[in-house]
Amino acid sequence: MINKNRPITSTKAMILSAGVGSRIRPLTDNCPKTLLTVGGIRIIERMLKNIQACGIDEIVIVIGYLHGQIEIFVRDTFPELNVQFIINNRFAETNTGYSLMLAADFVAGSDFVKFDGDVVFEENVLRRLLASEDDNCLCIDRNIQLDSEEVKVMLVDDTRIVRASKEVPPVDAIGESIGIEKISGNTADLLFAELRMMMQSADNFKEYYEAAYERLIAKNVVFNAVDITEFKWTEIDTLQDFDAAEQMFG
Repeated sequence: MINKNRPITSTKAMILSAGVGSRIRPLTDNCPKTLLTVGGIRIIERMLKNIQACGIDEIVIVIGYLHGQIEIFVRDTFPELNVQFIINNRFAETNTGYSLMLAADFVAGSDFVKFDGDVVFEENVLRRLLASEDDNCLCIDRNIQLDSEEVKVMLVDDTRIVRASKEVPPVDAIGESIGIEKISGNTADLLFAELRMMMQSADNFKEYYEAAYERLIAKNVVFNAVDITEFKWTEIDTLQDFDAAEQMFG
């Protein structure tokens, strides 16, 4: 359910930007993916401006690969921003689940919105998400070509998520999770407990954070879909994605 009059709360923001971005090389040989310029503005710059415009003023960024460049850019471009940086020193051997776990102390039971650091999106995407009255939400695009790379979402009762994984067969999915989610404070505690349990084994270091979402769903924690199909967004994984982003936002 969307409440257009719902006030902005003390939600925090979390950006995961630790990865190497190997599939978009050579663009990331000497530059973190989140610092690439799309439509005349850096990816993370657009993201932070959207976050500020929606009234969120506490931000944590998990960094790893070429992390010094990200920290310098953010501090120089947004000198008044209330931002903390967490370094994932194991970025080469871990994935988004591990990076998310590292931000647990920053969240500390608060509501938060999590962003993948390579998602380019218009402000209305975040406004739609924040206006949802559901506690835990994933932004979903229903009008997209699904293949093995997308995080595909299965629903029951129109909005309740039962699966969110790259392993979901495209024929069973209603769309793609775009990498922007809202998590309640109560669920945050459960989520980080699940991630800590998972990361006790090195076998789980390469797991995506959606694996923890699915574990909570299996324990009857409710996650709902927020449809953002009408708005502009794109995720940048490949050189083709980068070219498409330039066309969309240029």
